[in-house]
Amino acid sequence: MPGLLQTAGYTTAALYAVRRELDLPVDDVAEAVTERMDRQDVLRSGRGRYVFIIEEAVLRHRTCETAIHVGQLSHLLTVMTLPSVSLGIIPQAAPRNGVWPEEAFTMFDEELVGVELVSGVLNVSQPSEIALYLRAFDALSGLAVRGDRARKLINSAPRKFLVGQPGQLCGPRHDHLLSVLGNTQRVVARRGG
Repeated sequence: MPGLLQTAGYTTAALYAVRRELDLPVDDVAEAVTERMDRQDVLRSGRGRYVFIIEEAVLRHRTCETAIHVGQLSHLLTVMTLPSVSLGIIPQAAPRNGVWPEEAFTMFDEELVGVELVSGVLNVSQPSEIALYLRAFDALSGLAVRGDRARKLINSAPRKFLVGQPGQLCGPRHDHLLSVLGNTQRVVARRGG
């Protein structure tokens, strides 16, 4: 789930999972959550356009307690109504025709791409490499549904959470699945502006 779209509960669960996985002695999760939530102000600032593409599987993978994940899905329905936000969801049944899920990446204009890795974020600034990510984003974006069709996919996901196994805490192995399965965003705004 892209950081700019996460709820505080989802971020908290995910960061505690990372902390457990890496056996980090310092507990700075609360500060990190506050910082991530503050960053979301850009979505309401009116400066820039933020285009997010996620795979439908991201909506359905149970990586957190049920209440947290259902709250996250509800938040997506709210944030997708913001004028600066375009949220596309690639349906699981979409004909891929050779378009594969990519690693999680964020495009900050056409000068910088941040690629999420297990160990951190790799910043890509070579024009030829950025062109590869731009093509990948365009291909993935072409598979995505938006508006009412995206809302329908989001609204259908909670039913899956409410049936079956009880909620479980986030786990780093499951969080990795989310990244692999398409946590792609393109931030169409100039850096520093």
